[in-house]
Amino acid sequence: MSIDFHAGDDGIATITLNRPERMNALDRAHYAELSKVWVDVRDNPHLRCVIVTGAGEKSFCAGADIKDVIGAKEELQALWQTQEQPLLNRGLDLWKPVIAAINGYCMGGGVTLLLATDIRVAVADAQFAVAEVKRGIVAGLGGTQRLIRQIGHARAMEMLLTGDSIDAATAERWGLINRVVPFGELMATARRYAETIARNAPLAVQATKEMALRARDMSLADGMRTEQLLNHLLQRNSADVVEGRTAFMEKREPEFHGN
Repeated sequence: MSIDFHAGDDGIATITLNRPERMNALDRAHYAELSKVWVDVRDNPHLRCVIVTGAGEKSFCAGADIKDVIGAKEELQALWQTQEQPLLNRGLDLWKPVIAAINGYCMGGGVTLLLATDIRVAVADAQFAVAEVKRGIVAGLGGTQRLIRQIGHARAMEMLLTGDSIDAATAERWGLINRVVPFGELMATARRYAETIARNAPLAVQATKEMALRARDMSLADGMRTEQLLNHLLQRNSADVVEGRTAFMEKREPEFHGN
């Protein structure tokens, strides 16, 4: 059992769902371990970007381990422990960008994890499905909420109500993923995205992600006003703004420190 975590000196972390013998499906113990990792990522000021992927060559994540998770008995009061074991797709506020490197099957909870990431790269033979209706349940952890917002009503309903899978080419065409690449280029492509992001001003990156996500629930007027206030806050208080301006005038690459 393992959720592998590596934090590099370059500010880029990699999370690997490492259970290839079970198609990287997550049982309750793995969910608990993954929750701790996400909290560590959130709270580590040195991390600027995260890549999440699966171990092996077949599966990113097959979702929840049906044998362990579905039908598991728990006290009713646990339903109101909404902040217990936070996950990225369970409402954890993580404003550092997350890149998904989809190395194979992405099913059920794998898709809901994908939906909570920001940039997504997949191999050509990846498959995507939310097949919970075939098991008598609904696509939880944001499946019924994020999918319809991200790919539109008709396409989301096709996936949610049929439970059938789509291939990587279709997922790219529908806007579920950004790019399809050969298997051998998957992690290198994800890292290029991460390195590009990590070179930018960390506070500006996090503010941009938060602003863009919150905008979905704001009016245009409220969103633009909040955007203006955030820019004012950064310009008056962030040393990185000074560094960005100075580097531009001196025609050199900036060195941002996240302050």
